[in-house]
Formats: sequence, structure tokens, C-alpha cells
Amino acid sequence: MADIFDNTILCKKCNAKMKKAKIAKRGFLFRAVICPKCDEKIIHPVDEQEYNKFINLKNKEFNVKMRLVGNSYAVSIPKEIVLFMNQQEREMDDMVKLCFEEMGRLSLNFNRL
Repeated sequence: MADIFDNTILCKKCNAKMKKAKIAKRGFLFRAVICPKCDEKIIHPVDEQEYNKFINLKNKEFNVKMRLVGNSYAVSIPKEIVLFMNQQEREMDDMVKLCFEEMGRLSLNFNRL
């Protein structure tokens, strides 16, 4: 299937040819086109849809069990989150970075260490 951004896109405000660009927001890289004259921006609809999925997941609260495994505790990561991360083509490593941020708050970082 052809991508809509593979075609020439004209700005609706000034009728100038828009140029391809990348826009970063909250760790996401959006494909976009930007008008060089009036700075009008159009974000790729698929990227915007994926970002909205991220926002919905981010705002969702999961209740997971903490289990004793040997001398350590284990917490399961909901499948919904792992599937989303895999769809984003981010490599999930076997090792994650665990940080004790503040009282009652831990963070896991799945980026390469």
C-alpha cells in the first residue's frame, strides 16, 4: 500500500509545496510535512494514531501482583504494554534498568543499557 506522504502535499493556507520533516514529542518521532512559507504542519495520521494509543496506555492504571521468586520479588508487566512496545519496533532487551525514584515509586527503563 502506498503512503500518503509519498505524494506532493500543498499547504492549504498558502498553496506552497510542503517539505518532509520529523517532529519529536515525548519520545515519539512523528513523520510530518511542514510548509516552508507559513510553518503549517501536518502529522502523519498513522503516527498520530500510535501516539494516541500511547496516551491511552499511559493514562491507564494496572493492578499487578508482586510475587516472591527466590530471594527477590517479581512484578508482571501487562501484555498490553509489551505488545505496544513491540509494535513500536523498539528492541526489548532481557535486562531493564530499575530505579527507586522516590518513596513509593519505582521506574523501569527498557532502553538499551
